Amino acid sequence: MPTAPVRAAGAVLWRSAGDGIEVCVVHRPYLADWSLPKGKLDADEHPLAGAVREVLEETGVRGEPQLRLPEVAYTLPDGVPKAVEFWLMRAADGPAADPIDPTEVDTVSWLSPADALARLSYPDDRRLVEHVAALPPVTALTALVRHAHAGKRGEFDGPDALRPLDPLGRAQAELLGPPLALLGPQRLFAATPLRCRQTLEPLSARLGLPIVTDRAFAEPAEPADVPARAKLAADRLGELRDGPRAAVCSQGKVIPSILMELAGAGSAEPYKTPKGTGWILTWSGDRLLALSRI
Repeated sequence: MPTAPVRAAGAVLWRSAGDGIEVCVVHRPYLADWSLPKGKLDADEHPLAGAVREVLEETGVRGEPQLRLPEVAYTLPDGVPKAVEFWLMRAADGPAADPIDPTEVDTVSWLSPADALARLSYPDDRRLVEHVAALPPVTALTALVRHAHAGKRGEFDGPDALRPLDPLGRAQAELLGPPLALLGPQRLFAATPLRCRQTLEPLSARLGLPIVTDRAFAEPAEPADVPARAKLAADRLGELRDGPRAAVCSQGKVIPSILMELAGAGSAEPYKTPKGTGWILTWSGDRLLALSRI
């Protein structure tokens, strides 16, 4: 039977340098190569959390996720497939620590993109640095998630707005908390249904932030009103973009149309969002630069 791929995560970690940026590359003595910081995920670890952990362990720097980069897939010498989820990360302010294990990484270097391209050992890593070097500056992030599982509408005896998360939904909400916290939101907004607020409660408890109810992100009563509500929600996200970083919980019938509106796309189909998952909206000024699934 097919072998399950090895799951790993890493980052193009950058910091400001004069009028440009520097990219972090690491030397791995056991392979005698130069690489972007990356490593295998722990069991059941969210890839975004794993990417942040690996960056910290290999570079001594805490990375602030900004957007998801193209995945890298290849086959290991023993024939096992490997998939690495990469993220663009800004180096957090503050002094760096030493890498945790010097047998894994013995040198951490900050190089201009051109010098990093010359130093890196692998074409896939070089392609990621080229991709990052061509991006405009990231100016804002917003998290947009769909509420977690809340049973079936027809089986709840009461107003639908009061339908709570079920056990699966509560577990999904707990799993969403850590990766959303890595984005550093300072404000939390939930659509009017109880299940939207409950989805953000683990994140609220983790960060010590209140949850503000915002009806702009709620599904309208009539399906014909979804486009107008999506336009309202998209405008509201534009307002939130210009303030402290926000995380928003909305609903499944309106999220695809919100993202279609923001992306200027012709279809909402690519933006369907399973319950208990979501997106990172990455902005450069008022331009939506990237939509990254989480």
